[in-house]
Amino acid sequence: MTQLPTHTKHILLIDDDAELAELLTQYLDIENFKVTSCLDGASGLAKAFDDNFDLILLDVMMPILNGFEVLKALGGNHKTPILMLTAKGDDNNRILGLELGADDYLAKPFKHRELLARIRAILRRISIVKSQSTAKINVPNEQLFINQVRVNQATREISCQNNLLELTGTEYLVLLYMLENHGKILSKNEISEQVLQRKLTPYDRTIDVHVGNVRRKLLAIDPVDKMKTIRGAGYVFLQGEH
Repeated sequence: MTQLPTHTKHILLIDDDAELAELLTQYLDIENFKVTSCLDGASGLAKAFDDNFDLILLDVMMPILNGFEVLKALGGNHKTPILMLTAKGDDNNRILGLELGADDYLAKPFKHRELLARIRAILRRISIVKSQSTAKINVPNEQLFINQVRVNQATREISCQNNLLELTGTEYLVLLYMLENHGKILSKNEISEQVLQRKLTPYDRTIDVHVGNVRRKLLAIDPVDKMKTIRGAGYVFLQGEH
């Protein structure tokens, strides 16, 4: 008897379009993903608190609770990556979703292969970070300390002046990459390729919003700005005083 392949990752799909949900479930099942679908924001939120999911696909316009309300309820410091599904050309919704804690977005209508590529990119970067953290567990004092910001790479925790920063998975990766390259100007596209595993498209503000979220959370603890915007070039994490 031929043994059926086991699903490698579990995705939560929150979208009120029943036909689309069924199509995506069938498609992703063929691609070896298990999908649990919810057709409204309230039931999706209840499921989202389950830590067993590897990724959440979240629509914006839904009954009972919309996608933004789901993000607000999650608190902006969730560990499960979230890919927002937004209306094409709706830049304001995209930016709001990122500000509320979404990791990335994809505009509807989208090609299935494009969705699959985006899902795999997100899961790949999460897997890399987890494997790096696992490799460092047995290394004593594996920490990075730059300008009052400390990273414990074994536990994947970042603190500022001994206050723990509540970051989403993508915000953690953005800040970690900037800390590892402190004092160096990093272009938005470089950060996107390293963190999001994709090139930025024209007028894409994903990295701007993630960097802005991290900066805001740091400033809430320490009023001295540690992240500088270099107009036309990118961003730099300042080394601080030695």
